[in-house]
Amino acid sequence: MEYDREGPPLPTPRGPLSGAVGARLRGTGPLPDPEAVAAASAYGDDLQLALYQCYELHYRGFAGVSPGLEWDPDLLRVRAALERRFLEALRAGTPVHESVADAVGALLVEPVHGEGVSHFLRDEGELWHLREYAAQRSLYHLKEADPHAWVLPRLWGRSKAAMAAVEFDEYGGGRADRVHARLFADLMTDLGLDTTYGAHLDAASAACLATVNMMSLFGLHRSLRGALVGHFAAVEITSSPGSRRLAEAMRRTGAGPAAEHFYDEHVEADAVHEQIVRHEVIDGLLEQEPHLAADVVFGIDATGHLEDRFGAELLAHWRAGRSSLRTPLPAAPRVPAETSHTS
Repeated sequence: MEYDREGPPLPTPRGPLSGAVGARLRGTGPLPDPEAVAAASAYGDDLQLALYQCYELHYRGFAGVSPGLEWDPDLLRVRAALERRFLEALRAGTPVHESVADAVGALLVEPVHGEGVSHFLRDEGELWHLREYAAQRSLYHLKEADPHAWVLPRLWGRSKAAMAAVEFDEYGGGRADRVHARLFADLMTDLGLDTTYGAHLDAASAACLATVNMMSLFGLHRSLRGALVGHFAAVEITSSPGSRRLAEAMRRTGAGPAAEHFYDEHVEADAVHEQIVRHEVIDGLLEQEPHLAADVVFGIDATGHLEDRFGAELLAHWRAGRSSLRTPLPAAPRVPAETSHTS
């Protein structure tokens, strides 16, 4: 049997579901039964890690795991049960707007007195906060745009062309050194973080895993293509102002030029992407498939719902003066004065 030599190691289990899925990927032990999945907390560590492990088989896999397990029927049945539990919770817990126009309009309104994570990091965040934030976000940003690429074969016409144009920018416009995942790895280097793909999986919270799992859930199911477009719209429309605040946080704390550049790049790029996504991707999709409007709304609002949960968790930990991570980060390496970014 062939095994992947590259890729991250399998994560430490967080309960019976993630333990059973990990054991199956190693070639030992039975998979969990549907009753155990149905009884699990939808947003809990165990279910979210189990689902994350299933999804990673469609990306880079894990070291020592057979790539053939990507389409293993028994594993797919378990994944489907995990997805049902997660999606049911998302649909039940997400307040949704009445129309696409209402949902998009809400994204365009910046609160006068913002209290989110980017506001905290800009105004009072310290380097340890920024390191924790980057470590958790690395689970997505080191594969930035990949979950959204799944939707391209499911679109056509205006929406497909516009989506491909935005994705081309995300992948550096054909230049490897400008791929956004590469730029985020450079940001992590400035912050003294391990840039290895998947290195911070054990440290990330269930709330963080849920934000990444939702992208994979929407991207891997053709029936959820409208929700994926809604998710993509929510990310692109809100990215520019949030990235501006994060760039200011990086400058204020002396994080380094690559750390600043990652968010400066997103301020500029996503201001353009916002217009393309609103007027070409969404409008083009609904012109062809108007019945997907409710799914687009759900994708937008579910994104806000999970991001709010993750943000509230981060701020609760940080304002109490404690780490948001499940496992501690190694200390940042000391930078000699003559090579310091802030010298």
